[in-house]
Amino acid sequence: MDHVNLGRTGLKVSRICLGCMTYGAPATGELTGGRHAWSLNEAESQPFLRQALDLGINFFDTANVYSSGASEEVLGRFLKAQVRREAVVIATKVHGVMRDEPNGAGLSRKAIFFEIDESLRRLGTDYVDLYQIHRWDYATPIEETLEALHDLVKAGKVRYIGASSMYAWQFAKALYLSERHGWARFVSMQNHYNLLYREEEREMLPLCQAEGIGVIPWSPLARGRLARPWQTERTKRYETDQFGMQLYAQTEGADQKTVDRLGEVSERRGVARAQVALAWMLSKPGITAPIVGATRPHHLQDAVAAVALRLDPEEIAALEAPYVPHPVLGFT
Repeated sequence: MDHVNLGRTGLKVSRICLGCMTYGAPATGELTGGRHAWSLNEAESQPFLRQALDLGINFFDTANVYSSGASEEVLGRFLKAQVRREAVVIATKVHGVMRDEPNGAGLSRKAIFFEIDESLRRLGTDYVDLYQIHRWDYATPIEETLEALHDLVKAGKVRYIGASSMYAWQFAKALYLSERHGWARFVSMQNHYNLLYREEEREMLPLCQAEGIGVIPWSPLARGRLARPWQTERTKRYETDQFGMQLYAQTEGADQKTVDRLGEVSERRGVARAQVALAWMLSKPGITAPIVGATRPHHLQDAVAAVALRLDPEEIAALEAPYVPHPVLGFT
């Protein structure tokens, strides 16, 4: 496993990040308070966390809303029992609804200060390596959010701060304000990016390159659509993930052409589709570490193998040729 700096920081992270949204506690229905029908319980999650460590992955991403906090608990208990705290990089997020009350969500100073302590308690650690705002909060001045995050860094509860899906103008404004006030600066952007959704190439990715921001894309395999032939495997997640359906519902015709082309390249190479899709992403300048979920052993094996797979320019051009513009989605 290769390890690289996260943006312009000195923090070394593996080129694959294990996404822990799947781990925690399953819901009995489609979606219940942050719990999903396709989530794995603690016993089912542990083999994948162990496999990640064995493969050299040191970067783990979760969020307070995943399984209503159970994801943080499962990850924290496992890492505390299996590895030294300083050997791993733990990332979590804040913004989503945690309680049905006026201050139970968002990025106010009150919410951020409360939620970091809750996340630290669930994770069983004194600090988070990377604390990310999960989305933009339109109800809170960004200055309030940035100053609160800066204070967490100065208090030692957070080492670095990052952001997730938003418009490039919003991210540029936040970077400008941090510099203007001398506050801790966002070092990473966790955005929606894959072969089926490349709208981030227009504004966000060039901004991140220019500002030295590490990019850690979510859903790099388009919720499994890039890991198998078009609509051939109906997983529990595929059938119940309403958010995923919204992301790709309007462009299925064009998306199928991209998936078919991916199959052609993977067949010629003799490797799994997921390896090719991730190798394509890792070939892009500025991409630090795709965030990959895993519910079967080969998921992480393919992800790690992709780090060493080098696509030639003709293959990259072939993979990109069928793409058509997509609606901008995923910012809320």
